[in-house]
Amino acid sequence: MTPPQRNIEPHDLARRVALLAEDKKASDIIVLDVAGLTTIAEAFVICTGGSEPQLAAITASILDGLAAEGVTPAHRHRAPSSHWIVLDYGSVIVHIFTPPEREYYKLEQLWASAKVLLRIQ
Repeated sequence: MTPPQRNIEPHDLARRVALLAEDKKASDIIVLDVAGLTTIAEAFVICTGGSEPQLAAITASILDGLAAEGVTPAHRHRAPSSHWIVLDYGSVIVHIFTPPEREYYKLEQLWASAKVLLRIQ
């Protein structure tokens, strides 16, 4: 039986995700406030992992850490060998990339007008 979802303020949830990603050595972590720019979320968390095993470790850290706090994603997507994992927590969407995919998709540039809430190098 799944525990009831805990309601966490979106920016607090995004910051928690960033710290969980940092625990697994994710790099160039950025939290963007996209409220007012889109209706799909209030915050994006974007980070980089250097390899497929590191992407898996970062993902597991976020999923397990938040699940322990009663928060589970509405959806998660990872196409085989896509090098891009998306975790959808409703108000917060998490993007975990390998360096080439992050450079290719340039989400920070796409959302350049978003306020940076947190950056962890």
